Amino acid sequence: MLRLRSDLETLDALDDHRGGHAALERTALARAEQVLAVQRGGSATERVRRRLFGVAADYTAVAAWSCIDARELDRAQRHLDTCMRLAGLAQDATAQFRAWNSIAILAHQQNRHAEAVTAANAAQATGITRCDPMFASLAHARTAIGHSNLNDRQAALRSLGLAEDALARARGEARPSWVAFYGPAELFALTAIVRDRIGDPEQAEGASHRALAMLPSQFRRNRALATGRLAIAQLHQGEIELATATAATVFDLMVGAPIPGRMRTLLGDFHRDLLTLSANAPAAREWADRFRTEWSRP
Repeated sequence: MLRLRSDLETLDALDDHRGGHAALERTALARAEQVLAVQRGGSATERVRRRLFGVAADYTAVAAWSCIDARELDRAQRHLDTCMRLAGLAQDATAQFRAWNSIAILAHQQNRHAEAVTAANAAQATGITRCDPMFASLAHARTAIGHSNLNDRQAALRSLGLAEDALARARGEARPSWVAFYGPAELFALTAIVRDRIGDPEQAEGASHRALAMLPSQFRRNRALATGRLAIAQLHQGEIELATATAATVFDLMVGAPIPGRMRTLLGDFHRDLLTLSANAPAAREWADRFRTEWSRP
């Protein structure tokens, strides 16, 4: 079983550094099929069979997340359907949580914000949240994102408060490698999104700075995303030159690697808002030149 799970941490680390891409998806799906072949071909006990389904669910979740990050949304949906089925066969609450967490993110990308809230609530209802408050915190943070997209300020702030309270109760337990991204830094990054969307760009900027100060160095993709959100918060305060300078550092952070689709969308949002606010400012023109150059690279 350890041998079958051995590549999961490697794939999770590759995602943290580079982001979602086709090779990661293919590798994860191939590993899932290898695990399922073992499950089909052996005479294992029911307990071992469930564990094999759980490992296959984890690999399929990697493939799904890679598609979400690359914004290959139809493929992500198919992988998540498979992942949820495998997690159910495994009776694995952690795998079910992971699937619901990704479903909430996918629904957000598809602008189905009420569905995103429902998926985040389903993640909260899984058994792992009762055992480990860190998972409960992540589920509440996802719920806050959904409420902010629905312009429900009170519900969004209430969910953020629940996320903060739960994270304060979390302890340094052994957890799957995929959830290593979540902690105080990521909660600040998610808080920045919520605050900006409910019209608090100053608080969003502060939360982004705190996220960047705390993010471990190996999370290059997440650092670039948090930097892009910092730029948006600065832009929404009218700080054109500062915002464009901040946004440009996203390209520097991702040098040597393709820019994942989710990050391209974030930068596209920044570009659109910048043109709306101040298309003729010198800083805006300089940014537009850099944006066009970087957008065309693989």
